[in-house]
Order: sequence, then structure tokens, then C-alpha cells
Amino acid sequence: MKKKDLAENIAKIEKKAANKDPQVVTFGCRLNMHESEVMRDHARNAGLEDVIIFNTCAVTKEAERQARQAIRRAKRENPDSQIIVTGCSAQINPNQYADMKEVDRVLGNDVKLQAESWGAPAHARILVNDIMSVKETAGHLIDGFEDRTRAFLQVQNGCDHRCTFCIIPYGRGNSRSVPIGVIAKQVHALVEAGYKEIVFTGVDVTSYGQDLPGTPSLGQMLRRVLALVPDLPRVRLSSLDPVEIDADLWRLIADEPRLMPHLHLSVQAGDDLILKRMKRRHLRQDVIDVCKKAKELRPDMAFGADLIAGFPTESDEMFENTVRLVEECDLTFLHIFPYSERDGTPAVKMPQVSPAIRKKRAARLRALRETQMQAFLSANVGRETQVLVEKDGLGRAENFASVQFDKPLEVGSLAFVRIDGVSGDVLKGSVLSATSSLSSPLREELRA
Repeated sequence: MKKKDLAENIAKIEKKAANKDPQVVTFGCRLNMHESEVMRDHARNAGLEDVIIFNTCAVTKEAERQARQAIRRAKRENPDSQIIVTGCSAQINPNQYADMKEVDRVLGNDVKLQAESWGAPAHARILVNDIMSVKETAGHLIDGFEDRTRAFLQVQNGCDHRCTFCIIPYGRGNSRSVPIGVIAKQVHALVEAGYKEIVFTGVDVTSYGQDLPGTPSLGQMLRRVLALVPDLPRVRLSSLDPVEIDADLWRLIADEPRLMPHLHLSVQAGDDLILKRMKRRHLRQDVIDVCKKAKELRPDMAFGADLIAGFPTESDEMFENTVRLVEECDLTFLHIFPYSERDGTPAVKMPQVSPAIRKKRAARLRALRETQMQAFLSANVGRETQVLVEKDGLGRAENFASVQFDKPLEVGSLAFVRIDGVSGDVLKGSVLSATSSLSSPLREELRA
């Protein structure tokens, strides 16, 4: 989590402290964002007041450090509030948080999604199960998200793969999927509530369906849900494994305008030997082939990617292969992580790259990201696009670019915008037309 985002999270707590509603501070992935909304509902329904919930991440040591820092600050500024810690970091190392004087309770990753956990006796200070024993992922129905723009919907959880750098399977367990009918029901409810865009999330979303009867693929699930909920205007997918995009998903990329032209790929590196040492399932050429095919099917396609800088044994030449891959595939929305040692993973035992070199390489990739972003934004000038209005006169285009409008628009609405220019990392646009954010019955209900 960026320092700015962390500060905004804490500011929200301070602002809402007076109303005593359960507050949630979320670290990490989009899946955590969805689960935070589920927990907020559970805590509220259990009658918990003046409670702050920290939904932690274990991807890096820095994410864990930020969580501990935020917990201490929240307790200083809200001394009477109860602090509950959950998420991947709490699942993997519950004692790390239970030993903090600021923390009242620690909940595991599966326990946090069970309504009964939030009404459990307070003396159960640590409630963490064996995550590998969990076999099902419930389709948690939620009433909505605070900002009423896009919603994140969990369709899969856990991971059966064991990348050598990754601790997340030990926080999430093995892969398990939500049945298609349950997903469709949730999507329908969110569309009825006025949401115009839904992001399907998971830990390893391209493994969707392998544990379900008939083993439906991610593309098959998405195709059926879109058919069952024809009023859903926009859908996105979270991070995809490049070699696990199935035939149905390729057809949707080609022919389904409601699937946004923005793919985020779990790339991690651009050198074949490093990818093998990471125990990834793709090679450099696979990423190139996927991006080329996607562009041929959807010329307006934009790409994001996760990248790790300074993985053990990575030489300067190997790193340059990653740099060249970013340029060759025109990767734009980059999530960059300096390699972080995670105890219990095979990569810890490999020859390490010095932290200073990791930091330097990450900075190089971030500079490249800025170059890529400016070129991407400039290429959008003169085009017309549909934008989902978020806040402060900003929205997201279909290709995920940030857009600022020339006049106020209702949050959650869709607008057609002509892109006139670029200002920093934001496109400037003129509104051509707009639609309401909410269905009429719900809008009248909220007004009442």
C-alpha cells in the first residue's frame, strides 16, 4: 500500500470514529477489498461498535510493517476502539499481531468470512484454522460498496501452485471456486443496486472451476454470467496467468464489448531462467504471444503487469530482459515490487541480490512505467471513450486510464467522453453524454 493510500485509510477512520460503525483498513489485493466489505457487514450485523478491522497482506515485509504501523497509530488516535486483525499476514503468523498490546483479536482468513466468528466470545483472542483444510469458497452476498462505483466480486480463492517466492498459498489455502449460479446471483444484486462495473477477483483467477463439477473454465463462467445478467454494463478481471487464458475467454476478448479492454497479467519477470527459478508456468515468449494476440483481437487493449525486481540470482542482463519485455509488450499499468524474502519459501535459500540493487532496479522499472504511461496516455488523445465516474471529477476509461471531466458528473454514472489532452498521469476530457449511476427505484429509496 502506498503511503498516500495508507494516510487516506487512516483519515477515513478518524472521520468516521464518531458514528461508531465498524471501520476497515485494507492492505493488498482486490480480493481483500471484497472481503473487507463482507467483514464490515458481519461486524455490523453482530452489533460490534467502535471497532477497527485491519485486513492485512503478506506479499512483502513492507506490507506487514505498514500494517503494524497503522495498527499502532489507530490505537493511539482511537484508544477506546477495539482492534481486530485478520488477512493473509494474520493467517500465516497470528502471534505477530496477538503479541501487540494494541490488538484485541486475531482472525484467520477463512474465519473472518464466517458471520458467527464476529459474534464469538471475546476471550477467543486468536481464532485461526488450518487454511489448507478449507475446501469451499462461499459466495458472500454484500449490500454494496461505500463509494458506489465499481464492485469487486470474489469468484475464486487460494492457489494450487507453489511459486518459489510466494507465501500467499499458506495464507489463502488451495484453489477453490464459487459456483456459477452464486456468482450470477451476486452480480444481479450488484447491478440492481446501481453498479455499472464489476471486477471478478481471486488469488489465481485463471484456475477458476477446476474444483467444480464439470470443471468450467473462467471464460465459460464469465460467458454464462454475462448471458444471465444482460444489464451488467462493464466487467473486468483481476490478475491473469498468461498461459491459462482459455478459448472461451479469448472469444470474449474478441467479441464481448462489456469485457473491458484491459488485461492485468501476472508476469513477474522477463527472463526465462528467472521465470523457471520462480517456478512460473510461462516463459518470456508466452507473454509476448498473449499480448500480440490480445492486440490483434482488440486493438484498444491495454496491459498491466506484476513485476518483481531483484529476484535471487537475477543478473544485470536478466533484469534488462524484463525491461525489454515491458517495452516490447507495451506494458503500462505496472505493479512493481522489489523482491522480499518470505520465510518458508524456496527462494529464501537461493543466492540473494543485494537490497540496494533490488531498490535500484525497482526504481528503474518505476521510471520506465512513467515513460510507458505518458506514451499510452498521449495515444488516447482525440479518441472517444466510455468512462465510469468515480470521485472528484475523475473516472476510469474502458482501458483503465484515469480521466478528468470538464464538468461535474454523478458518481457511479457512465459518461461518453472525448479525450482532449493529458495532464500528468490523467487524461482531460469533454463530456459528450452521461447516464445515471443508480436505478430509479434505488435512487428514490436513497433520497427518502
